[in-house]
Amino acid sequence: MALFISAGLLSSCGPDKKQQEEQAQTVAQTDAVETPTVTLVPVEKGKLSSSIAVPGELLPYQQVDLYAKVNSYVKKLLVDIGSEVHQGQLLATLEAPEINSQLAGAQSRIQQQQAIYFASKATYDRLLSTSKTPGTVSQNDLEQAEAKKNSDLANVEAAKSAYKEVGASVAYLEIRAPFDGVITARNVNLGAYVGPGGKGTDPLFVLQDQKRLRLVVSVPENSTGGLTNKNEVTFTVQALGSQKFTAKIQRLAGALDEKLRSERLEMDVYNKDKKLLPHMYADVNVPLPTRDSTIILPKTAVATSTEKVFVIKVVNHKAVWVSVKKGIETADKVEVYGDIKPGDQVVKQASDEIRDGSTVKY
Repeated sequence: MALFISAGLLSSCGPDKKQQEEQAQTVAQTDAVETPTVTLVPVEKGKLSSSIAVPGELLPYQQVDLYAKVNSYVKKLLVDIGSEVHQGQLLATLEAPEINSQLAGAQSRIQQQQAIYFASKATYDRLLSTSKTPGTVSQNDLEQAEAKKNSDLANVEAAKSAYKEVGASVAYLEIRAPFDGVITARNVNLGAYVGPGGKGTDPLFVLQDQKRLRLVVSVPENSTGGLTNKNEVTFTVQALGSQKFTAKIQRLAGALDEKLRSERLEMDVYNKDKKLLPHMYADVNVPLPTRDSTIILPKTAVATSTEKVFVIKVVNHKAVWVSVKKGIETADKVEVYGDIKPGDQVVKQASDEIRDGSTVKY
């Protein structure tokens, strides 16, 4: 009989204890949601350095399209694609028979004007000598003879200038390299008729300086502040796998491109072994400058909702959402700008589940 009573009492107590445990668990869960336990981190100032990856292009340090200055025919070709040339080296010779005729004509005009000048000078010298005897030569005749002599001398100088002009055209029949480099294009053959060119006309040769290349990149507007020509960049090219190259910033545009809203940077890349080729694309890592005394927080302390970016500051166990803007980021840190100051405490793992104004435990 006692056994039955004891069993009855146990069976009646069991469900009540289970319900109490479930109720306690529900209360704990509700309390955890309404009063979450958080870990706080202090707000500190510091410097943060980072970098951005941007595409770049390698360009020849110098490149020139070589055209013929005068209408002529190709007489000799002394170089071809891939030829390494030096400044002043003869690349091709042209011929224009009419220029040689013009040169001969200019030479004849010099001789003609010199003969006239010598005759007028002799006349003037005789009159000058005779005029020493009073009354033999009038002063007017002497002045006219002197003027004729000076005029003929001026004609001689004009003929010489015309000869030099034609002679300069003869010099244009030789195409020479303006700097050391490599011929990367040849668009003519022997006997071809060539002349002054411009847009839409193929040049005789294209010459590139490949021993030094320009690495050109465009840095977005929000990353340009503080960049100087003391910064170095690293880059890779697909053709050479993971091999890294280093270059120093040499030139900054100092203005933003109107279309891209970015600043053009140029680095000089020395390419003595010619591993790099002009117009290769490069993956460039540009270091961003460090800023003085900015607020640095763990990335997890910055939350993003559909409305804003914010951190959760804790004041007297109350959560306060503070809107911020992000700056430079690294793998685990981020610069923030907003109404927070060193010494404030913020939630390390921020989330919009911690509501603004709610009570928190720590």
